[in-house]
Amino acid sequence: MTDIQIETDPLAPLRRPSGAFAMLAVDQREALRNMLAEHTEGRVTDDDLLDFKLTAARVLTPLASAVLIDRQFALDQAIEQRVVDPSCGLIGSADHFEPAHGELVGRVTIDRLIDAHDLKRRGAVALKLLVLWRPDEAPEERIAMTREFIHICRDAGLASIIEPVSRAPISGGDWDWNDGVHRAAEELGSLGADLYKAEMPMRGSGDVAVLRAECTRLTEAIDGPWVILSSGVAPDVFPDAVRIACEQGASGFLAGRAVWAPSLGADDVPADLATNAVDRLRRLVDVADGALAR
Repeated sequence: MTDIQIETDPLAPLRRPSGAFAMLAVDQREALRNMLAEHTEGRVTDDDLLDFKLTAARVLTPLASAVLIDRQFALDQAIEQRVVDPSCGLIGSADHFEPAHGELVGRVTIDRLIDAHDLKRRGAVALKLLVLWRPDEAPEERIAMTREFIHICRDAGLASIIEPVSRAPISGGDWDWNDGVHRAAEELGSLGADLYKAEMPMRGSGDVAVLRAECTRLTEAIDGPWVILSSGVAPDVFPDAVRIACEQGASGFLAGRAVWAPSLGADDVPADLATNAVDRLRRLVDVADGALAR
């Protein structure tokens, strides 16, 4: 008798019924501390970060198809307190951030404290790795790290999500951020990751025809589904960016700032998350669903 192997989509737990990815990110770390500090006179503690992440996850995951949470501040607590809605897939961050080169996140390595098999047993369905792409660094190290990460995910039965981001050269001088977005996709987009998380070309601003061409270029470079992130894109611009990207081959978004950042300055942050942030996320979900239905 011949064994019949049924292939399953590792990304299915991250999708909406439409097939779109409408995913929430609350894995920001020191960047989130700085954002919170802009709206308070006191010191922003680790507990403040934890409280915000858990509140945002509890309020917003009933709408999101998946949520990305970091190990450093909130992943264990989110699992233990069951703040993630059962309908929402859980993604763990597998990246370790270090300040370097005058940047808050100047070096990224695989987080060796992450136990992929244990996270799988505890309900996670995917892991994410941030990869810094610099024009003056040799590609071998980041390619090797990306391949190792993909292997770790496959071995544990988790979907792999890579997030290459364009960064300035360490040596300084002029550089083209937008060119880096595309060169990163050309270098890393065919290494076998299940999902590619891309920066929106031109930060979502500019002539629509040019934006469409830029997103088509990403689709041609990436071997598999891809989504856009919202960092660097104005929250009021992001819905249109999602629509344009999806119409040119993307499959949705994995975003945090465009959803919850405008709520950070509210007098009552939890209440604003439950109203205005929910509305922002609902609009993005509708945009992604509508674009993929065409």
